[in-house]
Amino acid sequence: MAIDRRREADGGGRPLPEENGSVPGAVGGGPAAAPPGPPPANVAGAEIQAVPVPPPPAACSPLLLDYDGSVLPFLGGLGGGYQRTLVLLTWVPALFIGFSKFSDSFLLDQPDFWCREADGQGNWSGSLAPSHANHSGNGSIFPPPGLPTPAGGNASECDCHEWHYRIRAGLVQNVVSKWDLVCDSAWKVHIAKFSLLVGLIFGHLITGCIADWVGRRPVLLFSVIFILIFGLTVALSVNVTMFSTLRFFEGFCLAGIVLSLYALRIELCPPGHRFMITMVASFIEMAGQFLMPGLAALCRDWQVLQAVIICPFLLMLLYWVIFPESLRWLMATQQFEASKELILQFTHKNRVNTESDIKGVVPELEKEIARRPKKVCIVKVVGTRNLWKNIVVLCVNSLTGYGIHHCFAKSMMGHEAKMAITHNFYADYYTMAGIALASCLAMCPVVGFLGRRGGLLLFMILTALASLLQLGLLNLIGKYSQLPDSGMSDSVKDKFSTAFSIVGMFSSHAVGSLSVFFCAEITPTVIRGGGLGLVLASAGFGRLTAPIMELHNQKGYFLHHVIFACCTLICIICILLLPESKNQNLPENIPDGEHYTRQPLLPHKKGEQPLLLTNSELKDYSGLHDSAAVSDGISENTTANGMKSM
Repeated sequence: MAIDRRREADGGGRPLPEENGSVPGAVGGGPAAAPPGPPPANVAGAEIQAVPVPPPPAACSPLLLDYDGSVLPFLGGLGGGYQRTLVLLTWVPALFIGFSKFSDSFLLDQPDFWCREADGQGNWSGSLAPSHANHSGNGSIFPPPGLPTPAGGNASECDCHEWHYRIRAGLVQNVVSKWDLVCDSAWKVHIAKFSLLVGLIFGHLITGCIADWVGRRPVLLFSVIFILIFGLTVALSVNVTMFSTLRFFEGFCLAGIVLSLYALRIELCPPGHRFMITMVASFIEMAGQFLMPGLAALCRDWQVLQAVIICPFLLMLLYWVIFPESLRWLMATQQFEASKELILQFTHKNRVNTESDIKGVVPELEKEIARRPKKVCIVKVVGTRNLWKNIVVLCVNSLTGYGIHHCFAKSMMGHEAKMAITHNFYADYYTMAGIALASCLAMCPVVGFLGRRGGLLLFMILTALASLLQLGLLNLIGKYSQLPDSGMSDSVKDKFSTAFSIVGMFSSHAVGSLSVFFCAEITPTVIRGGGLGLVLASAGFGRLTAPIMELHNQKGYFLHHVIFACCTLICIICILLLPESKNQNLPENIPDGEHYTRQPLLPHKKGEQPLLLTNSELKDYSGLHDSAAVSDGISENTTANGMKSM
């Protein structure tokens, strides 16, 4: 019985020592020679544990991923002469980009026109009123030209065999006058405007993803080559269909140039200089906007103007030789062999002594040089907790800022047409350009004092107030002005509306520009191209609302304004959820971007318990989302954002 029980306890299949005529501890029935061994089950387990398990791949050295704290200081920061040269090379094309973005104001300007058959001497026929519509650049500065309508509403008044034009944009001939895009063909003007904007939208989305996969430099150089091909072919268009199609591809290539230069500019700079470097590029682009009327007056013909706008991009072909790949992107994607060559190039150009490498960047790079590259696509952001929300909030801000800008511009130009302030193209053009310039000038001290999030919140509040006052207060004033004893006139209402429109255009331009910059800072380097592409495409959708409204002859304009006014209120709440990136290191990978968490808008007082999670508490809470990988790259000296400060 005892033997049966022991057999069952031992697993049942194997005979026990007693059954073989022996006792425990004895061999062949003799005295015990050795202590008993482990049970058979344990022996099997020991054999399984002895099988070697391949160790997980070691994490990359945190020193190499700390670009702003280790690599950039070793190369001399922005004080290095080579870095300054590269920043200057990202500024120069901004002038050419300004020419291209605002070319629609001149190529597609709606001129005054009349039918020669109505009066042999070329006087106004009276069948069609001269067009005093407003003019636009790229849809974001002020509204596109309105459609001329017959004075008597009779379609037969557009029946003319020879039109004559008076172009007010400094040209003798433009696209409208070349192919008679008036009356029944006027809608083709707006399709031509669509083509450039839609090309920009698709270009931002596609080239952003490509820039994260193959690098910023190839995207920049191939975009330059193709914009030269398509841009110069635009000047040879034989009809408006060919013109619109080629403008789409021109916009696509222009988007690649804009996005790659923006990313390169951000990635070259240390934390304290990023905003200043970006604003200088914006001012240079606006210089192109201010110089454009003079350039058009010198060219006189739209085909010559188009060629003159595109030809300066020939200079950028030299960038193939003189402009390197983004070192920050190479390090973030663990392309350490190419990174080592580029670091040696930087040290040679800046005459940096390699012995000054106190932190040992180069020796650490030698150890990791055999590591395989690790590239990431923007779709990976969907699995994050915080990063995707930050990008979506900034995309909505960008869409709202550029979309509502058209509402303010349309309102202001509508009232100024009644007043004798602006009755010509140049006054309208420079009024809009002046407001944009004033907005950029105001952004510099505001963002420097309040930070990115505080500045964006302030400008969004101003935009919302201007919009709500224009929609609500002016309607109330209009009702009271109809009363006989009110003492108010329509001119008072028009002056209030113009004032609110100027404030709204001023603040909405700042909202759109700051949203793009903010997104470039909080998006990790490995997906910065895709993040920039999303926010710039959202800005393009906002601009696209202008020609859409004009194509429908302003039908639904009030509803359009109401929708964007509601969006401004939603954006004010969402901005509070964003982190603050001022003077913070750029995140290099997705875990770094996840640790950009929001702070209180105002710093808490001494001894006061903060309401938001600290960095250590955040790591414990977010353990399900690769917190182990994140903790390897975080040093002890961190800020509330989880990023090291300079």
